[in-house]
Amino acid sequence: MTDPAQLPLRDIHLPPGISWWPPAPGWWILAGLLLAAVLGVWFWLRRLKKIRASAAFAAVAALQELREAYRRHGDPLLLVREISVLLRRMSISKAGREETAGLTGEAWLQHLDSVLPEQSFSGGPGRILIDAPYRHAISQAEMEPLLRLCEQWIHAQAARRGGRG
Repeated sequence: MTDPAQLPLRDIHLPPGISWWPPAPGWWILAGLLLAAVLGVWFWLRRLKKIRASAAFAAVAALQELREAYRRHGDPLLLVREISVLLRRMSISKAGREETAGLTGEAWLQHLDSVLPEQSFSGGPGRILIDAPYRHAISQAEMEPLLRLCEQWIHAQAARRGGRG
């Protein structure tokens, strides 16, 4: 019989280390969820951009309809009211009802000026928005600069980031 101390035994063999490839199923699921989230955000941002562009397009089209209606009926006070309603609707959709719905007078003009680089509403042709009801007559020459200013404001408001959307 052989002495057990003398047996030629080998040392304990450890299994090879865990490879990083292929990943466990949980990592594949996580990667898929991350990819789906990134794609979802990307599609959502694209859709938001299209909605903003279409809102600006609709507002400019509405402004053009107001211009045409003014050429037909010639009532400047009605045009000023309708322009003010259009600007307020667009401002509420961008910044929210709480921030813009209650603004009147100078505060409303300053809010409109905040979108454009110059003070064209409070110190330019946009002033007619709050002055029109108290004026005796409004000329055609005053209306065209107002319409152009409102179109610039609509484009600037649509391009502006922030707000509700």
